[in-house]
Amino acid sequence: MHWNLEVVPVSVADVDRAKAFYDEQVGFHLDLDHRISDDLRIVQLTPPGSASSIQLKVGDTRLEGLQLVVDDVDAARAELAERGVDVTPVMHFEDGVRLEGRGGDWNSFVFFADPDGNSWVIQERPPAA
Repeated sequence: MHWNLEVVPVSVADVDRAKAFYDEQVGFHLDLDHRISDDLRIVQLTPPGSASSIQLKVGDTRLEGLQLVVDDVDAARAELAERGVDVTPVMHFEDGVRLEGRGGDWNSFVFFADPDGNSWVIQERPPAA
């Protein structure tokens, strides 16, 4: 039996602002924007190439360290910066300290947050052997 994590709820203060950020700036695909009632709206977006999606909902709980894995962290960083996302330089960890620059396999990252403070990590996977 496979247990797949398909949807992660992300709390935001303003669904329209968050939808624009993830769709227009981050480049997630808008899968669904459906208002069920005055109190319930489903906005679902999927990162390019991902089997998992996020659903935006009004709330105060912030997520820290949502993680995306890419083949090229430099290209991902450049794309986000070009779209106006406030993204860090490429970073790596040495002895538990985050330092600027690339690291070894699985040790190159960029970080950004949405307008509501939900934080994201983009990690580069090593090339397939």
